[in-house]
Amino acid sequence: MSGAWWRIGWRNLGRNRRRTLITAIGLALGYLAVVVMAGLSRGLVSEMIDNGTGMLTGQMQAFADDYLPDRGIYETIGGRDGVDVESLVARVAADPNISAASPRVYAGGLVSTGRATAAGVILGVDTEREPLVSRLLTHIDEGRAPTPGQYEILIGREMARQLDAAPGDEVVVVAPGADGSLGNDLFIVSGIFTTTITELDLGHAVAPIEVVQELVALAPGRIHEIAARVDDPWAADAAAAGVEAALGENTSSVAVRSWTEFRPEMVEYARLVSSMEWMLIVFVFGMAIWGVANTMLMSSYERRREFAVLLALGGGPGFIVRSVLAEALVLGVVALAAGLAVTLPILAWWKAAPPDMSWVYGGFTMAGGLMRPILRVEWPTSMIFITAGAMFVTALAAAIYPAYRSSRVPPADTLAGR
Repeated sequence: MSGAWWRIGWRNLGRNRRRTLITAIGLALGYLAVVVMAGLSRGLVSEMIDNGTGMLTGQMQAFADDYLPDRGIYETIGGRDGVDVESLVARVAADPNISAASPRVYAGGLVSTGRATAAGVILGVDTEREPLVSRLLTHIDEGRAPTPGQYEILIGREMARQLDAAPGDEVVVVAPGADGSLGNDLFIVSGIFTTTITELDLGHAVAPIEVVQELVALAPGRIHEIAARVDDPWAADAAAAGVEAALGENTSSVAVRSWTEFRPEMVEYARLVSSMEWMLIVFVFGMAIWGVANTMLMSSYERRREFAVLLALGGGPGFIVRSVLAEALVLGVVALAAGLAVTLPILAWWKAAPPDMSWVYGGFTMAGGLMRPILRVEWPTSMIFITAGAMFVTALAAAIYPAYRSSRVPPADTLAGR
């Protein structure tokens, strides 16, 4: 649009500044509502994914091809010969999308105090690397994490309640070994973790990886899994593909999968939220279009004699249509400027200091992940631009009928007052 049309549109908006201001504020508030709600919904999804994968599983896992779905204790990476664990972890962590990686060993067994017994998964971890991959060891509310090389065990809150155990107590851990024997050893409870996820708090215990390997008769080079952290969860698929290609050159029969494969319910929820963002745009601007159309109709009605003069002088219907559409575009620019001026500072403040609602309610679980009571937002960069486009489409769509009506004004009758 040339500069002349911008000037015409701006001049026409100034004919009734109050009406223009009210309409522009309505569009700006619609922009604010859509973008902030998109940021909130994406924050909710990010929180769910971060907690659902960051609590234990990690965003990516590498394991032997035949390890799943049975999770057999014999199915270790590299088979019975094992692997160079340090070298393998280093190769996984070398991918640019991965920030940390940690080896793990799993064993199913019983934990007993003599008074009571609980069944669960005994997870052997590298206690130095694991906190960089998952947050399980950061949820200790009594005691401390197990000391590397020591027969110490960290148990969940529900397991501790069932066993009536506390830090410092002795427990017996019994688990079937990879050589067909029945491993059993005396452990000291080093601490108790609480995640509020019952499956973890009741059914999991954590011990140093080398101790669990000894318990279940696995050589130091035999591990079941390498879990990795990907800071951008949506880059996990690319990370998995890169790691699988890198490992395939030197390590046979290794499968790599990202959280999108082992937590598909989260992917579906993210898609649902994305579709709801589009529904929000349609709803908000579908309502706003009537207000803009009313403004344009009133403006066109007040200028019908002006349009009649232009038509009588040979201006042509096209000139009238462009004039009304220019007014609508300028209205969209004014509304967008106001919307950005309000929305961007609110988003920046909200992201920097998300409100903590823990005083209203505690944490809860969604799709298997712990949700903290924090109203987190993410920058909805794409929606900032998409919503701006939707605003201009709204302004132009609302102006089409008034522009058509204005271009059909009968010059003689209108100038004669009929």
